[in-house]
Amino acid sequence: MAEILPLVEARLRSALGEPDARADVTFLGTDRIQVLRFLDGDIVRYATLGMSGAPMADPTSPLADPVKGPRGELILSVRGGIADTDQVLRPLAVLAASPQVEGLIVAPGASLDLGEPLWTGAPFTSVLVAEPGGLVEDLELDEPMDPVRFLPLLPMTHNEAAWKRVRGAQELQERWLTHGTDLRDPLRTSVPLD
Repeated sequence: MAEILPLVEARLRSALGEPDARADVTFLGTDRIQVLRFLDGDIVRYATLGMSGAPMADPTSPLADPVKGPRGELILSVRGGIADTDQVLRPLAVLAASPQVEGLIVAPGASLDLGEPLWTGAPFTSVLVAEPGGLVEDLELDEPMDPVRFLPLLPMTHNEAAWKRVRGAQELQERWLTHGTDLRDPLRTSVPLD
């Protein structure tokens, strides 16, 4: 883990610039998770650092492979100055620790639910994991390790999360696109789901 995280941070810096803040969060029985904040005009990006230190293991497997398996970090982008989104640091760390704590494999199309708002007043308690590669390219590691994938998170309202469970991630993303939904708006309302 120690040798992977500096490479991950270097990839984040090369893609997003210098972080203007960082927070360390540690949960009992897990490795430390950091959340870095990057400013890009009116967009604030939060990226986890620490989730990729170990591969995500299949919870049904009797023995976790310490080398092989998917690796990832999470990225959330929101418009700054509209809400106190810095409160998302701990919830993001909770999501990043979920592979260690709950044995989850975080992959595109998955929903991650916190059961509480991402920040005070947020209409979102869950996120949709989007496809990686657009904002930050995958980081290739030496064989036999899988690359680190930088997974964008798209906040979902309660209604959107319920709709996604029934219709699937692809249909929800198409609905957002059809209605021109600003997924970076920290106070947006649910997309029409009729």
